Amino acid sequence: MKRDYRRWYSPRLHRDMELLIFGHAGAKVLMFPTRDGRFWEYETLNIVASLAVKVEAGQLQLYCIEGLARETFYDVGRHPADRIRRHAAYEEYILNEVLPLMASTNPHDCTIAMGCSLGAFQAASIALRHPHLFRKLVAFSGRYDLSMKVECFDDLFDGYYDDEIYFHTPTHFLPGLQCGWRLDKLRRLDIVLTIGTEDPFLDNNHHLSHLLDQKHVSHQLHVWDGRAHRAGAWRRMAALYV
Repeated sequence: MKRDYRRWYSPRLHRDMELLIFGHAGAKVLMFPTRDGRFWEYETLNIVASLAVKVEAGQLQLYCIEGLARETFYDVGRHPADRIRRHAAYEEYILNEVLPLMASTNPHDCTIAMGCSLGAFQAASIALRHPHLFRKLVAFSGRYDLSMKVECFDDLFDGYYDDEIYFHTPTHFLPGLQCGWRLDKLRRLDIVLTIGTEDPFLDNNHHLSHLLDQKHVSHQLHVWDGRAHRAGAWRRMAALYV
C-alpha cells in the first residue's frame, strides 16, 4: 500500500500540520481522528488495514488528518468562545488547505467525510455544513451536540453558547435550515451513521436521524448490539460502510 507523509505550516492555524495519505487512487476519504488521536491513529488502530483491500485496489484513498481536540473542544484553558473559534479555524484549514491538496493529488469526484467518536462529530459538522463538497458521510459512535452532557461526557462549552456553536452543531442548525440549495445538496449526500445499543450517544443518534427525516434527507442509521464505541467495532464498521 502506498503511504505518503505530508507536513506544512498552516497560515490559518499558525502551526505545522501533518497528515498521512494511504493509497494511490479512488474515492478520497477525509478521516478525522478521535478526541486523543493524532493523524496516525487510524493506522495504529488497524482501521487502515481493515480498508486495505479497497485501498490497494484503487477504490479508496485515505487522508488521515490531525484532530486538534486539545486546542479546541478539550482545551479547558481557553474560554469556550475561543474553543469554538479555534474549531472554526480548523475547519478553514480543511476547506482551504486539505481539500485543495486532495483535489490536486487525486482527481476522483467523490470525497467522503469519515470519523469515529469526536471525529464523527467533526466529519458530520463539516459535511452537513458544506454538503456540496462531499458525496458521502460516514460517522461512527458520534455525539452531534457537544453542549450535551451524557454520562462521563461533559458539556464541552461549560454552559456557554453563541452563534458559532449553533452553526457548527448539527442537531442545532438542522432544524432551522431553510436554504433550498443547501437542502438539495444534503438530500444528495449518502449518509451512514452507526451506534451501539449500549453506547452513551444512542439517543443523540436517534435525534439526528429524526432531524434528517424531518428535512427529507435520506440516510442510514445502523444500530449495533452492545457497546460499539471501541476500535474493534470501528474496524468492522469501516470494512462494511466506507
